[in-house]
Amino acid sequence: MSPRTPGEALWPDTQRSLDEFVEAMLAVSAPLYRDLPWRGIDDPYAVLVSEIMLQQTQVARVERFWRRFLEDFPTVDALASAAVADVLERWQGLGYNRRALALKRTADHCAAERGGKLPNTYEELVALPGIGPATAAGVMAFAYQKPGLYLETNVRTVFLHELFPYEDKVSDRVLEPLVRAAAYHPVAAADPRRWYYGLLDYGAHLKATVPNPSRRSASHSRQSTFEGSRRQKRAWIVRRVLAAPEGVEAARVRTDLGQAELEAGREEVDEALFSSIVDDLVAEGFFHRVDDVLVP
Repeated sequence: MSPRTPGEALWPDTQRSLDEFVEAMLAVSAPLYRDLPWRGIDDPYAVLVSEIMLQQTQVARVERFWRRFLEDFPTVDALASAAVADVLERWQGLGYNRRALALKRTADHCAAERGGKLPNTYEELVALPGIGPATAAGVMAFAYQKPGLYLETNVRTVFLHELFPYEDKVSDRVLEPLVRAAAYHPVAAADPRRWYYGLLDYGAHLKATVPNPSRRSASHSRQSTFEGSRRQKRAWIVRRVLAAPEGVEAARVRTDLGQAELEAGREEVDEALFSSIVDDLVAEGFFHRVDDVLVP
């Protein structure tokens, strides 16, 4: 009997061993490779920017923004020295503005405490603002060529499709040891970039060709409608304030938002909701309030 690969004991009872799974995934993904601009680079900051942008945003849109963002803020120090308003302005069109603020805070910390360099360990990365386990593992794999548990939506899709084709509500707690075992398999661990690029490309292919396997994940949830939501109103207010570099009265912003809502066929925003959103945005650092004026 041949020796068992580390992690084989964790592997589900399927027709393929862990060795066979790794070989099969590398083979099936090779012709699906996508030549994306943030691939094959050693700059952890540029990789981090791509990973943050790719959260809940389509690849095609990120391709349009990633190069432009790095042209404006090419280094950690450049981003740290930029005004929050400028960073948010460059982020417009990507959505989820909190990601831009978290990225800015990470740059601020690294510029002040780390000489403008990102950490090179998973534990230090995941402690930074807005960097969760998947983002930290992505930076480690793609910038530093270090294997780890990188479980994002396309990777999840592959494992559900290949190992749990008939099961629903599969939890990440079930998937995580399998993703880790595969990542540390000697063949995959020899080239973490190649391994995870392959899973990302195969997962994207599956989503385009079969009923989305990620819907069978226990963590899957439909994204709430954006139009008319609190999130949509937050984004509108941020854009309106950024468009007034010298500041704009809160009452003026509420009036303009109310008009925009009426034009969209919705009711005006009442004072309590508007004040609540503005209070949140000020607390989160999107802009400042000086008396009754909102200032980027």
